[in-house]
Amino acid sequence: MIEHGGKTVFGATLGILMLETEFPRIPGDIGNATTWPFPVQYRIVRGATPDKVVRGDAEAQLGAFIAAGRDLVAHGCDGIATNCGFLVPLQDRMADALGVPVASSSLMQVAPVQRMLPAGRKVGIVTISAASLSEEHLCAAGIAPQTPVAGTDAGREFTARILSDARSIDFALARADVVEAALRLQRECPELGAIVLECTNMVPYAADVRRATGLPVFSIYSYLLWFQAALMPRRFGPELDDGGPAA
Repeated sequence: MIEHGGKTVFGATLGILMLETEFPRIPGDIGNATTWPFPVQYRIVRGATPDKVVRGDAEAQLGAFIAAGRDLVAHGCDGIATNCGFLVPLQDRMADALGVPVASSSLMQVAPVQRMLPAGRKVGIVTISAASLSEEHLCAAGIAPQTPVAGTDAGREFTARILSDARSIDFALARADVVEAALRLQRECPELGAIVLECTNMVPYAADVRRATGLPVFSIYSYLLWFQAALMPRRFGPELDDGGPAA
């Protein structure tokens, strides 16, 4: 245990709220602890399955997410994330209820990424379910309704196996589904300048998407690296006795 910000931290400042799943989580997946270059704490939100959150009513899970988030905060976490981009409509209420910063969705990156791009270029979204990604989700993340979107819905493996919570996944086929969706997005939107991966299970394939499209690729991994950097800033130079600025 360490002291951080006047409270006891049990080895990690970032807490991640996990859907209740059985599918395998390979390195790169948000739920594989080896993905992160810093310690994290996890809590499973019982009853919150991928299908219920993506294709069903995420609102019905709000209380369960808040309860699990409060447990993480009580155990020293001062920043909370979730492992599904479709939870973004819960962002403001979770932050208010938990009293700490909340990073509910990779989609929260879309608006600032758009601001980074040259005039005439657009950021696009690759999602696990284009059929389910509604204007409500986009609005909750501050995303323009006309933002280009492509899904892995029609693929052979990724969407079907994750949303059905299958106990086995052909990761080569899953990779192909994500890359194909990104290439389709690029073909349909010639002015595409960057890609945001909505689904937290797409991170293992981000480098493949970058290689195939030649575009910058943002994911829950890039988002939470940035988030954690604020929760636990790197110290440079010698320790200062008074905590004040260096002369």
